[in-house]
Amino acid sequence: MKGGISGRIAGLSREAPVLIAGPTASGKSALAMEIAARDGRVVVNADALQVYGCWRVLTARPSVAEEAALPHALYGHVGREESYSTGAWLREVQGLLDRPVVVVGGTGLYFSALTEGLAEIPPVPGAVRAEAEALLAAEGVAGLLAGLDAATLARIDRANPMRVQRAWEVQRATGRGLASWQAETGAPVLPLSRAEALVIRPEVGWLDARIAARFAAMLAGGALEEARAEAPFWSPSRPSGRAIGAAELIAHLDGRMRLDEAAAAAILASRRYAKRQRTWFRSRMGGWGEISLP
Repeated sequence: MKGGISGRIAGLSREAPVLIAGPTASGKSALAMEIAARDGRVVVNADALQVYGCWRVLTARPSVAEEAALPHALYGHVGREESYSTGAWLREVQGLLDRPVVVVGGTGLYFSALTEGLAEIPPVPGAVRAEAEALLAAEGVAGLLAGLDAATLARIDRANPMRVQRAWEVQRATGRGLASWQAETGAPVLPLSRAEALVIRPEVGWLDARIAARFAAMLAGGALEEARAEAPFWSPSRPSGRAIGAAELIAHLDGRMRLDEAAAAAILASRRYAKRQRTWFRSRMGGWGEISLP
């Protein structure tokens, strides 16, 4: 079922968990806070970059004032050097489902793990992760893809370096492809039938304009200063280092890009990321209710 925001909110259960997925800059966080305020819910993060404490402005995390106004969970609680897996997120979310929640974000894998189940894959040793990062630096994503089994290659998002690296690490560490592990997926923590699940599907031109306007607002709101503070610690190989716009702003701070060039590159990267998100949502969230925008 499709429809605008106001009608969809009015029809939502006040007791069932609410899930809101959407591409970057689509307004999903504001919608989640509106629902949380209406029902007395906790706003729970489902964005793989908003978990990192070193980025607030650049990842569009809720502001300090917004977090003070409503209860929020799983935002900014992970250190820059820590790895944070889908399994870790799922365990933390499971501990929050005894209260009314609205789970909001753009990381499709988090939502599929929550509503479809997640394979119990053994932890990847640090040495294997370091090997993957070295291979990625030397040969790019193609070097990692070359080491994957056919079944994993057939289903992985090749345009997502984080997913490709994860698949390579699992295969290297366990001797089994990621697809093989995923075939043993257990029961979901929250089946879709027990939740109010909505995915925002914006018109592309409308979303592109919002992405550009939001990055300008980020710069006005301190994104460059945030990048300057993070620059001494930043590494593009860490998950925390992959915040969109970080590489571009740090390139500007290093004198390798003008600020307008960095902004244009960051906006383009955000639009490409939004396109990947929309593709995921179309292919994996057919059973979700839709909110069409604008």
